[in-house]
Amino acid sequence: MLEALNLEKISISDKFLMMEEIWKDLSEHSTANGFSPQWHYDVLSQREKKIADGIMKFSPISEVKERLKKLTHEN
Repeated sequence: MLEALNLEKISISDKFLMMEEIWKDLSEHSTANGFSPQWHYDVLSQREKKIADGIMKFSPISEVKERLKKLTHEN
C-alpha cells in the first residue's frame, strides 16, 4: 500500500506527468484485470466498424462546439 503523498510539495507539471503515467498503466492493464466490462469493447468495436464502413464519421472539435452552442441557445 502506498503512503499518502504530500501533494502540496509536488509541482503541477510533475502531477500531470504522474497522472499520465497512471492513466497509461491503467489503460494497458485494464483488460487483464477485468476493469473494463466486455460491453465497452463491444460498443467501441461497433463504432470502429461504422467508421470503417463510412456510416459514422468524426467531427472537428470546432464543429462540435458550434453545434453545442446552438443547442444550448435554443433551449
